[in-house]
Amino acid sequence: MRLEVPRGQHPAAPGFVVIDKPAGCTSHDVVSAVRRLACTRKVGHAGTLDPDATGVLVVAVGAGTKLLRYLTGADKQYLARVRFGISTTTEDASGEVTQALGARLSAEQIENAASRLRGNIMQVPSAVSAIKVQGKRSYELVREGKEVALEARPVTIDELELTSEPQQVRAQVPVTDISIRVTCSSGTYIRALARDLGEALGCGAHLTYLRRTRVGGFTLDQAVQLSDALVDGGLPTISLSEVAARFFRTMVLSPQQVEDVRCGRRLHVAEGAEGTWAMLDGTNKLVGMATLSAQGDGWRLQPKTVIPQEGSNG
Repeated sequence: MRLEVPRGQHPAAPGFVVIDKPAGCTSHDVVSAVRRLACTRKVGHAGTLDPDATGVLVVAVGAGTKLLRYLTGADKQYLARVRFGISTTTEDASGEVTQALGARLSAEQIENAASRLRGNIMQVPSAVSAIKVQGKRSYELVREGKEVALEARPVTIDELELTSEPQQVRAQVPVTDISIRVTCSSGTYIRALARDLGEALGCGAHLTYLRRTRVGGFTLDQAVQLSDALVDGGLPTISLSEVAARFFRTMVLSPQQVEDVRCGRRLHVAEGAEGTWAMLDGTNKLVGMATLSAQGDGWRLQPKTVIPQEGSNG
């Protein structure tokens, strides 16, 4: 579904904008719309949402795209609704029914199944996914009617909570609906989680609703509708400096260190902790991202990503 938006009046500031993605459009549709609004093709997102899903889509604008690699592994939170008793080809409501056994389940039965899917588990991704199989996307093979067998992958389910009482519904057969809240590692498929819950209960299941409420530290409270951005006259981007301060450990550099980083030189610092750091200049503007590692009696700061200076073509 193409999102009809006019071209913006002036380039948006580099940074991030949290979009509340509507149902019926792809994540790429949202990126295309933001490109028009932001007057730049340098736009990307930090994690795909299915067309029927809604909620948090973190979109990077301009130099913000250089930070996407540091955000794609962020944990995520979802609200979802699962229907037990019917299985589909896509593991959600958009697919064709493959099995309709019906189900009359209690909260205790569903909780027992959910308890086995918490923590570190191996999950077989949904076949309707963007995972590549012999050079083609898995979902493309499914559309062609081909069988797809994906290997199980390690994921972490930090939270899988029932947020409603089971509701008995009459569809093709008697089924049970229930709402859940999931907090999980990047790479987890909520459709696959619904499928596995159904398999654990021996009745099959599929997802009927999915809304992402958080990606790392980006939440629905920060999200805007694209239509609101049109009314307000521009995209409310979160600055790179604010993102750095909120989501990463930060280190303020001297003017000479800033110059060294912009030339790609590694730095030696007296103290720190191993991992990824955001480097700021004396005015708290983001200079770039670096990894810090122990070396002898000190620490070595290796620049990995350098943010172009304003007015440059980087």
